[in-house]
Amino acid sequence: MAGAAACSGREPDAVETVRLAVSPASGGGKLKPDSRIDVRAQRGTIENVTVSTKDGVVEGDLSADRTQWRSRWSLEPGRTYTVAATALGEDGKTRTVSSRFTTAEVEKTNDVTIEAPYDKETVGVGIPIVMNFERPVKDRAAVERALEVTADRTVEGAWHWFGDQQVVFRTRQYWPAHTNVKFTAHLSGVRTGGNVYGGRNYSVDFKIGDSHVSTAGEDTHKMVVMVNGKKARTIPTSMGKGGARMYTTTNGVHLTMAKEDPTTMTSEWMGISPGSPGGYSLTVYKAVRISNSGEYVHSAPWSVGSQGHENVSHGCINISPSNAKWFYKLSQRGDVVKVTGSKRELEPDNGWGYWQLGWNDWVKGSALKRPVTTAPHADAATLSSQQGRNPEAPAKQGAEGN
Repeated sequence: MAGAAACSGREPDAVETVRLAVSPASGGGKLKPDSRIDVRAQRGTIENVTVSTKDGVVEGDLSADRTQWRSRWSLEPGRTYTVAATALGEDGKTRTVSSRFTTAEVEKTNDVTIEAPYDKETVGVGIPIVMNFERPVKDRAAVERALEVTADRTVEGAWHWFGDQQVVFRTRQYWPAHTNVKFTAHLSGVRTGGNVYGGRNYSVDFKIGDSHVSTAGEDTHKMVVMVNGKKARTIPTSMGKGGARMYTTTNGVHLTMAKEDPTTMTSEWMGISPGSPGGYSLTVYKAVRISNSGEYVHSAPWSVGSQGHENVSHGCINISPSNAKWFYKLSQRGDVVKVTGSKRELEPDNGWGYWQLGWNDWVKGSALKRPVTTAPHADAATLSSQQGRNPEAPAKQGAEGN
């Protein structure tokens, strides 16, 4: 009797242990600060990544399939980094790897001045974020990727370069009133060009205050001030008398830039010394600057008789002392002052004339050619979109007289 035949076939392939790799690995020479930390898992998923220095924990992002983790920003120069990563394999077993490395020091840095807004400042709905670099920026895209704007309301905005030393963030529409905003420039270790790196990180917290939008008509001789969408006051005005470009108030969307009380206005901006024929030197009170070409909204008791009827100023918006006192107290940097009816257009780089550019043209001025939002980073669900996104300082303003 023949014996029963045994069943034959291959056993299932054994499930291999997860592979986990960390880059950069331990040892070796000192790394350039613009390197990235990268952790990858094969045949499993990443469970945890911790990267630390003496300054704290390093931020990073995990891919949707949990197989890749990347540091979010450039590394700090002259720091020692410790990486610990754990992954879970398809066989249910975990594996942990570690790495320890040091970044190189840098010799040349590109320092930054944040012109607006100030930390803890309450500002108007038109406020831009204005950054001026000490040295020319050759790699604008690298700098933009290091700039992060978050808020408690999601708003669309974009960066725009004016020359190679100034970059400006502007929202597509005015900021919603009472929005809390945080701006962080993760520039330490960012190569701005050649062997020049960002000198340090910068952070500014600011708040959008009440909405103040004023419309001043060159032809109507009045300025209507809206507060949070409601008319607060109609103010008689006298604006640029014209006859020459320099005496014409610029048309378009201005932003309030500073408050000066008092300020001295002279005829030197016209090339006429105060002591010469046609020259003047005036002390002006309750002056709110709205451009870099010498335009203010200010108290002008000498032109009260013309206010509401005719334009007699050298380009400023003249208002009465009582109205100037009220407007000065109301104003915050970044408030909107829109001038209509004039034939001289405000240049986009005249002061904070940034709203003079249409949205598409504004976005074209970004090195990355795309807008960003103020939504905070997503959690560990997706690799950060920040990895792919996001001229000289303005000349000193002139001054107007009467």
